[in-house]
Amino acid sequence: MSSISTTGSVPARAPTVIPAGWLERANSFFQLPLNMRTRAVVVVAAVLLGAAVLLPLWHMTLYSNQYTDGLNLYIYTHKLEGGAVQGDRDDLKEINTLNHYIGMHPLESQDFHEFTWMPLALGILVLLALRAVVLGRMSNLVDVTVAMAWFGVFSMWSFYSKLYTYGHNLDADAPVKVAAFTPPVLGSKQLANFTVFNYPALGSYVILAALVLLAAGILLSARRRTEV
Repeated sequence: MSSISTTGSVPARAPTVIPAGWLERANSFFQLPLNMRTRAVVVVAAVLLGAAVLLPLWHMTLYSNQYTDGLNLYIYTHKLEGGAVQGDRDDLKEINTLNHYIGMHPLESQDFHEFTWMPLALGILVLLALRAVVLGRMSNLVDVTVAMAWFGVFSMWSFYSKLYTYGHNLDADAPVKVAAFTPPVLGSKQLANFTVFNYPALGSYVILAALVLLAAGILLSARRRTEV
């Protein structure tokens, strides 16, 4: 008695082939020269990025019946700064005093590792932008634009992570017991008897303007190509 065995064979998949025409178009796009208008726009973007190091990126304000005029905290790329001192009041010290009562770690610049890498990152972006101006190729401009977009996304994630950490690592022996919380990254939120507002400050708008200018530079040179 003989047994018949059948073996099924799965046809091999054909390798994915990227059309040569697409590669040629992509290579042609990245090799485009930057016209003078685009280079001027990129220089302005580089200046804005450099200025952003000196400007506040975020502004947090806390209102309550006790502080009807609000406690202000400004976050820079390299430091924390309280609002204007009014008489004997320093807003950053007031905020840290309130944080102590609920068991939150004090806000101190040395605890923010972001203050080490953010100025450096902006400096590198400035150099990449100037490199694109000097070398004058679309590929260089795309590089700095993508790197800047990544910087923005990563910075926002880092900011949220820091707010979460501060609001969830509370001292169990604090005089005032509050549930773990996360201050708002953007907008307002009621926390105990405080209303907290958190919004971008001038530095963030300057960085956003620089990113828009870089993207506009890409479009300017790309449109020039289609017109030729």
